[in-house]
Amino acid sequence: MFYGEKLKNLREEQDVMQKDLAKLLNISRSMVGRYENEYVIIPLKHLIKICDYFNVSLDYIFNFTNIKHYSLDKKGLIKDKLKVRIKEVRLDKNLTQSELADILNVSTSVIAGAEQGRRSIATPFLYDLCKKYNVSADYLLGRIDEPKYLK
Repeated sequence: MFYGEKLKNLREEQDVMQKDLAKLLNISRSMVGRYENEYVIIPLKHLIKICDYFNVSLDYIFNFTNIKHYSLDKKGLIKDKLKVRIKEVRLDKNLTQSELADILNVSTSVIAGAEQGRRSIATPFLYDLCKKYNVSADYLLGRIDEPKYLK
């Protein structure tokens, strides 16, 4: 899919065991293995914790860039920024919520909920939105303030 190899490489480069990540995320060691082999999609909250732990950008984990760390990174997820920035991308592309939902193969309520900050977004949704519209995951999540557009 999009992150397993990077996750495994980061862990091995920094000599971190699967059991250490499991403890950080409060999951089983075998679940970390499933994340690395992409048998299971990493929930966004776990992905953000992993990025914060290894001090890398989500864009790096998603293979959008080879830059491991942006200089102005913030930790975690800034929900107020996410809802504004998802809507910003949609409006920039002159799309209705329904049209964006169709493009990303989700329901309109997922888009509406994300834009209103009532609903968390799933990792594949974030990935697809970034990939489709060439925008940084770190920017959408409020981890950086300058928009980064992917190539």
